[in-house]
Amino acid sequence: MNRSRYSRASRASSLHLLCVSIIFGCGCNLALGQTVGSNEGGSVPQPVPEFPANNWWNTDISKAPVDPKSSSYIGYINNGGTRRLHPDFGGNASYGGPNAIYGFPYVVVDGVAGAGKSPPPLQTVQFAYADESDGVNHSTGTPFPFYPIPAQATTTPHWVECGDPATVDERNDCDRHLLVIDRDHKYLYELWNVWYDAPHTQWYAGSGAFFDMKANVRRPAGWTSADAAGLAIFPGLVRYDEVYNAYGTSVASINHAFRVTVRHSNGYVYPASHSAGSTSGALPMGARLRLKASVNVSGYPAPMQKIFNAMKTYGLIVADNGSDMYVSGTYDTNWNNDVLNPAFNGLKASDFEVIQTGWIPSIANLTVSPSRIVGGTSATATVSLQSPAPTTGAVVSLSASGSGLSVPASVSVPAGAKSVNFIVGSAVVKAPATPVVNATYAGALSHATLTLIPPPVLTTLTVNPSSIAKAGTATGTVALNEAAAAPVVVALASSSKAVASVPASVTVPINAASVNFTVQAMKVTAPQSVTVTATYAGVAKTTVVKVTP
Repeated sequence: MNRSRYSRASRASSLHLLCVSIIFGCGCNLALGQTVGSNEGGSVPQPVPEFPANNWWNTDISKAPVDPKSSSYIGYINNGGTRRLHPDFGGNASYGGPNAIYGFPYVVVDGVAGAGKSPPPLQTVQFAYADESDGVNHSTGTPFPFYPIPAQATTTPHWVECGDPATVDERNDCDRHLLVIDRDHKYLYELWNVWYDAPHTQWYAGSGAFFDMKANVRRPAGWTSADAAGLAIFPGLVRYDEVYNAYGTSVASINHAFRVTVRHSNGYVYPASHSAGSTSGALPMGARLRLKASVNVSGYPAPMQKIFNAMKTYGLIVADNGSDMYVSGTYDTNWNNDVLNPAFNGLKASDFEVIQTGWIPSIANLTVSPSRIVGGTSATATVSLQSPAPTTGAVVSLSASGSGLSVPASVSVPAGAKSVNFIVGSAVVKAPATPVVNATYAGALSHATLTLIPPPVLTTLTVNPSSIAKAGTATGTVALNEAAAAPVVVALASSSKAVASVPASVTVPINAASVNFTVQAMKVTAPQSVTVTATYAGVAKTTVVKVTP
């Protein structure tokens, strides 16, 4: 469904009033180091960036191919002129009402009770687009208590987009976003176009979305979120804590993309799931823009370099209709727009390039060798990327489906490399099994099937001749109950190496049911006997060999 969104270009754009991401609590910038209770702004769950390292917001696109239509897209944004970058965030606005603000506020709440923690009661929200919202029984269309919205959102300014408390109905004037972070579970709740009907104690919103920030889960195809593109808003914001290492965050670089708006859009591509327009020549929702590597940002203040370097590595993701090249960030009274505005204004749309629309840094293939092994042994897997890993490397998540396999949680492809190996362990099986190894990188999945077979049974051990003259040799033979489907290593031992020696082990090759080995007699002065033992998979076979002078 195409949902009409309020364009920031069409409302009082001079206010630059952005959607508000809420972290419930006291007034903005109070208790910024608070780790319990509900508070607006400040400390966020660590480590940052939010969401897994291979999430689409956190994907290094520095090596991604440029879209063939990049110049055309940039030309559309320029619209016959020169479009410059703009920071659509800051602190309190000097006009637009006493509560007007720039940027997205965000609210952090407790997720568990105890030790001073007090989670807000879960609220039921009535949605205009219930069929694409979370917190709704989709078989009946009935909403249920789901969103942990603290009471402060209804009474305190600066917690909801545009700045007024949620009891002020401004749904026809701005997007009125409300974003909530559960610090204990790393959950993110985002609402669009909210209003709290105080007389009837009822929350209303256009749409709502839930994200587990520990996992990579996209919205179903065609679904919106609290953003037009169907993406989460919070992970794409320019945040004061990351730029200035504040509120418990300390990072040398910002390792995620930023949210950007355009005046018109045309469909959607990965990682978006929803469209909000079909204007020919415009970028689709989910498109990525990358600041060109050749653009020199060394003359900007260090905090601005931190932002712009992230644009070179992680880029901008088109997430909503609004004003062209408006980059979203948090509401924070510590921002200095006398620094932000001229720095951003120094970059033009033509300083950016559009990477291949819908690009996924997919895995070229995943192989396991050998692909058929005896349970209890191991194999070597190789994961290969379609292009060299970016400068930060490529972290590939691993898992196994079915029983009997063990793999690392992840493996890292070094910067500039295209592949890496890892070991796949297995357990002994009683019957053939075909578990699967899975590799995921930036939402792209590849898998390989490994066949596990039960170990063959060691049936006999013979030595011929069974009597050997001193310093002579005999031929030993181990036999299995069936031809080996994979190499079988049989351990050997002699009860007295001073009488006769054998190799430490012998390998039955694939497709063979037996293999020979040499028994070497030693020099003895009197007849002696020695026991030769063969062991495999818990089964031992023995035979006695006589050595004569």
